[in-house]
Parts: sequence; C-alpha cells; structure tokens
Amino acid sequence: MSFQTYLKNIEEKTGKTPGDFQVIAEQKGFTENGIIGQSIKATTIINWLKADYDLGHGHATAIYAYIKGKRE
Repeated sequence: MSFQTYLKNIEEKTGKTPGDFQVIAEQKGFTENGIIGQSIKATTIINWLKADYDLGHGHATAIYAYIKGKRE
C-alpha cells in the first residue's frame, strides 16, 4: 500500500486530514513550529494515535511520518 493510500484510508476512517493531525500534535505539545520535540519518541506519538483514533500500527506510523515531514 502506498503512503498516499495510507493517508487517504486514515482520513476516511477518522474524518481528519494529515494536516489536522499535525495541528493536534502541536496542540498536544509533541511538536513546536512543526518540528517534533527532541524528547518526544516516535512511540509516544504512535501510541497516542492508536489510543485516541483507533489506528493500527502501520497507519499510526504513516501519520507519524507525515508529522515528521514525509509527503511522498
């Protein structure tokens, strides 16, 4: 499955765009000015996405990658 397909499926499931997740991550203090904090581990963000949005590991990892800057 392509990265873009992962993002499309996540939006269909949650009603949130990848950009929405980026904004929420900022509000939760995981990022500052779009950059993930040095003390924030990938598992912290992935576990948040799994718990709050019922995403599977692969889909949560895709959103983490988006938040980190991946676009393709």
